[in-house]
Amino acid sequence: MGIFMGTKRLLGSLILFVSLANLQAQPFTPNLFNAMKWRMIGPHRGGRTVGAAGVPQQPNVFYIGVNNGGVWKTTDYGRTWIPIFDDQSTGSIGDVAVAPSNSNVVYVASGEGLHRPDLSVGNGMYKSTDAGKTWTHLGLSDGQQIGGISIDPTNENRVFAAVLGHPYGPNTERGVYRTTDGGKTWEKVLYKDQDTGAIQVTIDPKNPAIVYADLWTAQEGPWENGAWQGKESGLYKSTDGGTSWQKLTKGLPTVEQGLGRIGFCIAPSAPNRLYATVDAPELGGVYRSDDAGETWTRFNKDPRLWGRGSDFAEVKAHPTNPDILFIADVSAWKSEDGGKTWNDFRGAPGGDDYHRLWINPNDPNMMLLAGDQGGIITVNGGQTFSSWYNQATAQFYHVSTDNSFPYNVLGGQQESGSVGIASRGNDGQITFREWHPVGVEEYGYVAADPLNPNIIYGGKITRFDKRTGQVQNIAPEAVRSGKYRFVRTAPVLFSPIDPKTLYFAGNVLFKTQNGGNAWQVISPDLTRETYPDIPESVGTYRTEAMKTMPQRGVIYTIAPSFKDVNTIWIGTDDGYIQVTRDGGKAWKNVTPVGVGSWSKVSIMEAGHFDVNTAYAAVNRIRCDDMRPHIYRTHDGGKTWQEIVVGLPNDPINTVREDPVRKGLLFAGSETAVYISFDDGDHWQSLRLNMPATSIRDLVIKDDDLVIGTHGRSFWILDDISPLRQLTTDLTKNATILYKPQRAYRVRWNMNTDTPLPQEEPAGQNPPDGAIINYYLATEANSIVTLDILDAGGNVIRQYRSDEKPYNVPDVNLPSYWIRPQQILSGKAGAHRFLWDMHYTPLDMPPSYPISATYHQTAPDPTSPWVLPGTYTVKLTVNGKVNTQPLTITMDPRSKASPVVLKQQHDLSVAAYEGRKQVIGLLGEMQKIQTPAASDTQKKSLNALKTSLTSLNRAFNSIFGVLQDADMPPTTQAIAAVNEAQTTLKKMVAQWTLLKNNK
Repeated sequence: MGIFMGTKRLLGSLILFVSLANLQAQPFTPNLFNAMKWRMIGPHRGGRTVGAAGVPQQPNVFYIGVNNGGVWKTTDYGRTWIPIFDDQSTGSIGDVAVAPSNSNVVYVASGEGLHRPDLSVGNGMYKSTDAGKTWTHLGLSDGQQIGGISIDPTNENRVFAAVLGHPYGPNTERGVYRTTDGGKTWEKVLYKDQDTGAIQVTIDPKNPAIVYADLWTAQEGPWENGAWQGKESGLYKSTDGGTSWQKLTKGLPTVEQGLGRIGFCIAPSAPNRLYATVDAPELGGVYRSDDAGETWTRFNKDPRLWGRGSDFAEVKAHPTNPDILFIADVSAWKSEDGGKTWNDFRGAPGGDDYHRLWINPNDPNMMLLAGDQGGIITVNGGQTFSSWYNQATAQFYHVSTDNSFPYNVLGGQQESGSVGIASRGNDGQITFREWHPVGVEEYGYVAADPLNPNIIYGGKITRFDKRTGQVQNIAPEAVRSGKYRFVRTAPVLFSPIDPKTLYFAGNVLFKTQNGGNAWQVISPDLTRETYPDIPESVGTYRTEAMKTMPQRGVIYTIAPSFKDVNTIWIGTDDGYIQVTRDGGKAWKNVTPVGVGSWSKVSIMEAGHFDVNTAYAAVNRIRCDDMRPHIYRTHDGGKTWQEIVVGLPNDPINTVREDPVRKGLLFAGSETAVYISFDDGDHWQSLRLNMPATSIRDLVIKDDDLVIGTHGRSFWILDDISPLRQLTTDLTKNATILYKPQRAYRVRWNMNTDTPLPQEEPAGQNPPDGAIINYYLATEANSIVTLDILDAGGNVIRQYRSDEKPYNVPDVNLPSYWIRPQQILSGKAGAHRFLWDMHYTPLDMPPSYPISATYHQTAPDPTSPWVLPGTYTVKLTVNGKVNTQPLTITMDPRSKASPVVLKQQHDLSVAAYEGRKQVIGLLGEMQKIQTPAASDTQKKSLNALKTSLTSLNRAFNSIFGVLQDADMPPTTQAIAAVNEAQTTLKKMVAQWTLLKNNK
């Protein structure tokens, strides 16, 4: 019965084959653009988490497994959480366990281990032997959902895994597996059939030969909220270390009585005492056994303790008192009398929907509770808990942006409401100050009014006013009456041509042009009328009645044309693509061949350059199909091509076309982002530094690619201009200087407030400066220079590859206040360099004090901002010059006129030049002062040095006043510049006399 799973050589060969195939499919090597980096902007609000483990020997250390956010670790009782699984190939986690005998050994089960409509799957088991620093994949790849791990308390290499199997179809890699060699090989020790998986396995803490497991026969349907349960569900026990098993039935409901999932626990202090939450329609409840599972008694049937068994089945006994137990469900419950009475231990408000509870056996007051809002820790028995506002694991279904500056990123977060978050923070990072709920339900689209970003639409369907915080239900009356069908996420978006036209969809398409005050239905029911081709994956649950069941589908995606206001594409979640050319009067079914019923058309994108082009991302995970499916038409839907060359077996959720470069496509899968430079003929990875997570949606905002993940919050890839400019001819050059994007002159507000603690979670701001991207095919054989020239051709800033780093003073400032100095690179490969949009900093004398209180490339703002306008970037490599224009634009929020900016600039330059001259004079004096000078000369010289030092401070103070804000210079500032310049002239004259009379 044993199955050898450790075929690493075969796995390596497969990976090599896939890698070679992908390389062949890549028009451009990633080395051309891999200097680009994704940045996470937040929000730092926890998402659905089902894995939870602590380390009894290290009470400050805990791990959580996030359903699509990877594994996170805290070493400070939950004050901060750090992701430790980001370089792995999946982010879908079902369980985390630490070996009791060796706290450095951590096992992770991938796949959520739940049955719910928006789940993701994993690819097997993982192990770390260094407390999460590095990971090894252990096989069980086809299990997809592994929801439970149990480690022998005396042997870190003996482990059981509860493999639930494919959520949407039958498969044989399911049941209970055992390893005795730390995961090198696995043996299937408890298996019933291809429909029955294991959801929990637990080793007796006092006797490792005794093992309990719950088998669950369950499958999700291909339509929303479709699900079935089967005949082999039940609780099993082994007394010989997992080799043979006995089903425990006495006192428990039978399958005929509707038995579903069972959650159970062993009382650690009295192992013959077991508790279980049992899901069954009539006989569901909390059960207890006092004879090691031989007989069971139901002692509580309150559905709040066991309801929604497909989501919740967690019961835990106190480590030292078998009469104290806890249940995690919609709320968390505690009983102190063996389960007779219960009190709400933790619930809403303050989080809800709890999945896992870990109790420290050495200190039972210390617990980790994992739920739909992340992981929270108590150290005082539940009186208080740590925050879940420090985990960037939010689950979004869709993402959109508004027309503010900086733009906001918007989406509905699973189980937590909605989010509108700024893409840039004014204080150096994106904190809680930059985001707020936007009045939309948790599952839906969010669409800001293109003409007024304060008005936001979404859900099914509301209008939110940011200025007042008020939400108005604007749903059509027929929607409120239940006339139309909806699922959890309903499309809501504006026409890209007419900013007053808003679309909304259920099984029909709605349109409003007056903000939802009145709606039109502009389509019939566009879903399938019957389902004769029920997917084979339904397996033993298929019936003839399914072929003629009532319509269930909905419009899942809307794609209004970018070229013709009357052309609209839609895709349904039951496998139809339809298009109208007359604004909804008539519709044509243009579904591609091969897109069968219940193929979810998750996102459609109308072509940006012609009316007959459209793209469709078709996700067939609900048909147990893990292959990618993207379709393309250029003839209005008459013919379609499937465009997936270069994509791995990974369902695709979204596809978008770049609005600037025709045929530049981006796609989001269940694990990564992909890019195509040739209209989808070939694809390659654009994951870069992103963790593996479900990419549910993406949009292109100006020059940025914005991602909505279902487990890792929002991410932005800043400045995709290199991707837009790459051509085969361009790659033949030894040096590529990409044309820079428009740069905005944006200040930080960092002079008035104490900064937030560095432990406070925050998202990353965009690169602070003008981004300059370049590529060197080989390492330069001489000094590389980068010059910034003004409109007159004058060099106002130069960078060199032989520059030496400056020494940053040892000051106690937040790390984000001081940007690490960049040194221009001459190495081969892609590079991203930032110019701070300032003139050349002043060179200070060695003895001159420098304070690190600013974030420019140099530690002190010694040079002024340049004016908005057009500049030239000149890159010289191996004697060859490359140039590109660079446009600098004023922060759109600034109200300063060009006249004011010019006056501020000229005065600042005067102060800058004056200070430069003073510093030069001081340096000159230091060089020529000799012991032969008379006492009178020395006295005059020292007096002049003192005066120049004072003047330097005056210039510096004036400069700071002028550069602090984009405001009209005050009368005092203007007078101070003039006075300082006059004083400087006098001192220059004095120095000239002193030099000549020495």
